[in-house]
Amino acid sequence: KNQELQTLARKAFQTGRSKPIDFRVQQLKNLQRFITEKQKDITDALKKDLHKSENGTLLYELLGLEGEINMAIANLSVWMAPRPVAKNLLTISDEVYIQPEPLGVVLIIGAWNYPITVTLQPLVGAIAAGNAVVVKPSEVSCHTAKVLELLPLYLDPEMYPVVTGGVPETQELLKQRFDHIFYTGNSMVGKLVMEAAARHLTPVTLELGGKNPCYIDKDCDLEIACRRITWGKYINCGQTCISPDYILCEPSIQDKVVEEIRKSIKEFYTDDPKTFIDYGRIINQRHFKRIIALFEGSTVAIGGENDESQCYIAPTVLRDVTPESKVMQEEIFGPVLPIVPIKGVNEAIQFINEREKPLALYVFSSSNKVIKQMISETSSGALLANDCLIHYTISDLPFGGVGNSGMGCYHGKSTFDQLSHLRSCLIKRLGMEQLNGMRYPPHTAEKLRLARLLLLKQVSLGRVRHLVQATTLIMLAAFVVQVSTPHSQYFLLGSSKTGKLLHSSYK
Repeated sequence: KNQELQTLARKAFQTGRSKPIDFRVQQLKNLQRFITEKQKDITDALKKDLHKSENGTLLYELLGLEGEINMAIANLSVWMAPRPVAKNLLTISDEVYIQPEPLGVVLIIGAWNYPITVTLQPLVGAIAAGNAVVVKPSEVSCHTAKVLELLPLYLDPEMYPVVTGGVPETQELLKQRFDHIFYTGNSMVGKLVMEAAARHLTPVTLELGGKNPCYIDKDCDLEIACRRITWGKYINCGQTCISPDYILCEPSIQDKVVEEIRKSIKEFYTDDPKTFIDYGRIINQRHFKRIIALFEGSTVAIGGENDESQCYIAPTVLRDVTPESKVMQEEIFGPVLPIVPIKGVNEAIQFINEREKPLALYVFSSSNKVIKQMISETSSGALLANDCLIHYTISDLPFGGVGNSGMGCYHGKSTFDQLSHLRSCLIKRLGMEQLNGMRYPPHTAEKLRLARLLLLKQVSLGRVRHLVQATTLIMLAAFVVQVSTPHSQYFLLGSSKTGKLLHSSYK
């Protein structure tokens, strides 16, 4: 059945009906209608899957998605348009541009932690780019997957089928040929996706994760820093790919950091987070047991309470954690925040660079020098100074990892470009053959000198507007004829400004 859906999607794409802008805009509007009309179903499903509150779902799942759709609709005509590029003197009269075109059939494999937004945001870009899409929601967030099964009632059902199921269904999908695979999840599965894609030379976008460091400089407002870190860490019960995974700070401020985080937890989630509407749950018991096992060998400074029957783990802080601790050996992906004491920014940078490149890196400091040092001496998918997570909300910032945290990027126009083929186009006229003489045999020193002039001299788009005129074209033809004579003379018909430009180029 899955193969039939993929085949139908490819046949639908080959009809060409997804290419016109009107079709793409209408499908995006239909996607927005799905979100609006199924909002209650979505919030109910996420309450069952992850104990998300209704307002929390609207804020963290749907608001940004609506913004992405609006942005795509408003800018699609510009994104689809040919993109002129700079020319050299040889191609000054030609049409030279980049034409975005659809890739074909895209497979989107969603994740369970934000099952609406990380599945539908790539879909927005894929639709905008004119592709057909096979959507595979995560089976782990099973109630939300059932809601996403309703997508074909709103979108073109042949062009945008939804495939549900678990690991076997995903493995079967990966055996088929797609034109791009977009996967959000962990690095282990990401490697399997990439291996499967390689059999068909299919390009991939891998949005993975990792252990995101959070360095707190002693020279900063600890109250504000810890408040923002607490929000970034415990939102969605710590099940966020860009949440701070661990804190690096000097021992002299560790007690203050613990105390400020304790105050923020109480402010956000009251004295009893278990009964608070906005505090979530671990997705299932398997992940619950995995996270609880990470406590081993570490000192609990805050929280630690848990209830397996409800998959509840209280907001937890571990202090005096060593690099060898169990909690430091894998991505936590839960509400547990270790503090690793270090001596200062230089040791923090060394600590970060000795490990895999993270999806996000956070630095809190009042010193611009410290922030710039962290930017210049580390590598990560993104770096935020004095805040957490908020870069995800900026559609003009490409979102993606590097190294073990992923490849490729998306959001806004970046998704459109990621899921398009940026086709190079050059349209030359059949006239003015004199200009081409220098590239035809026999090859002489004079022709080589002329080729260097015409090919290495870049002409900006602004200059092209002044140069591409009838008189200038006549002048160029005459210039090429004359420059190939033994006397290497030239003449022109045109303005003095053009003459100065050509004389400078010739020299």
